[in-house]
Amino acid sequence: MAVRPAMPADRPVIERLLELYLYDMAEIYRFPIGQNGLYAYDRLDQFWRHPYLLTEAGELAGLALVVDTCPITGRTPCWFMAEFFVMRPYRRMGLGRAAARELIGAHPGAWHIGVIKQNTPAVSFWTRALAGLAPTVSQVEHDGESWTLHVLGA
Repeated sequence: MAVRPAMPADRPVIERLLELYLYDMAEIYRFPIGQNGLYAYDRLDQFWRHPYLLTEAGELAGLALVVDTCPITGRTPCWFMAEFFVMRPYRRMGLGRAAARELIGAHPGAWHIGVIKQNTPAVSFWTRALAGLAPTVSQVEHDGESWTLHVLGA
């Protein structure tokens, strides 16, 4: 899996991948669909600080949006994985884990990775992906949801 920074010209690609991401998560959450048939993802401006595209053998495989402030704890500076998505054909091959670790390595310092507990596939993924990095794991409440928060670094 290759991880490359997304450029402003890649924003439409990220927007389309976010549609797939939200559709994928619709098994767990009911996201509203607009009259135009699109989900109303309204955080891209907020999370467009360090956007990435994930590719496998030159094909789009996912996205990551990294920000430098944790919206759950308010800690700054602190890297936060705002969104992370690997498309289904590329899952369960270790590619997402490799991409996640590459992103963590690309941004040295403290990291917070929060996962809504109701999203059990994501909780399982991040537990596996962060194994060996010795995160501190806690349960927190944020925005009316229960989260598993993985803390790496200071």
